[in-house]
Amino acid sequence: MAINASPQSNEPKPGSLRAWLACIRPKTLGVAAAPVAVGLGIAAAAGHEFHLLLAAATMALSLLMQIITNMENDAGYTKKKAERTTRKGLPRATANGWLTVSQVEWAIKFCAVLVVLDTIYLIAYGGWIMALISATSVVAAYMYMGGPRPIAYTPFGEATVFIFFGLVAVGGTYYLQCGRLDIEALLAGAALGFIASGVLAVNNYRDLEHDKEVGRNTLAVVLGKKGMRNTYSMMILAAFICAGALAFMKPELIFVLLTFLCLPSAIDLIKKLPRFSGLELNEVMFGTVKLELRFALLMTIGSILGVVAHWQGWL
Repeated sequence: MAINASPQSNEPKPGSLRAWLACIRPKTLGVAAAPVAVGLGIAAAAGHEFHLLLAAATMALSLLMQIITNMENDAGYTKKKAERTTRKGLPRATANGWLTVSQVEWAIKFCAVLVVLDTIYLIAYGGWIMALISATSVVAAYMYMGGPRPIAYTPFGEATVFIFFGLVAVGGTYYLQCGRLDIEALLAGAALGFIASGVLAVNNYRDLEHDKEVGRNTLAVVLGKKGMRNTYSMMILAAFICAGALAFMKPELIFVLLTFLCLPSAIDLIKKLPRFSGLELNEVMFGTVKLELRFALLMTIGSILGVVAHWQGWL
């Protein structure tokens, strides 16, 4: 049965493009693109390397992984009958009957084939470590809501996001461009990973009561509301600490201090979290997504300015 369905509502038609967009959630793709852009910028500024085709293939892989994660999340909830009317998040395509679980699972398999093809190309340049990165990323994407014990039902969701959408995405991008992994890439990856984890933290904070109902033992359930608010604050502020450390590692990276232009909005989000509740928390969650995108954009711009300054002999 569809949840909150109404013949008068402006819902997507079953199998329509809007239905697929609801499942893929294109607004989240920026979170996947951001760490790749940062990795490319840091590689150019600190590693003095940039290869366009590799950059395009890396970006495609990251976007595909996000799409697979979103689709598995959508279908996984429906298969486990984990959708309740108390949930305050965005509507899921399979739960509302806009797509069938079978349709989404076939789409996941198709995207997985594209991931394999993309990975074969990346292996030719980065070696078999890229196969390992790609394989573990696919497994993590599937295991988030799939398998006998999904990551989404444990307190390790935020840590998984930190690793794969921070350290792996930025570090892997840097490695492909430079052929090595340096501390600069790990610091940049940690910065992006902390904010990406913050997005999930707000999502789980918002759905804390719902998750208790369906047996999801998320980090928010374990820590409680006060503990999760403190954790979110530390995640967001840690990103700026990483950026500050990164800026003083090499002269070419000094311009990543541009990220501190985002600090006022970051502090505003930290202040809003305890004041908001229910659907109001979607504003904080999407605000955190926007924060990551702005942070990544400014870090990338700062890296490019570092490259220009290096070429001109200013640094």
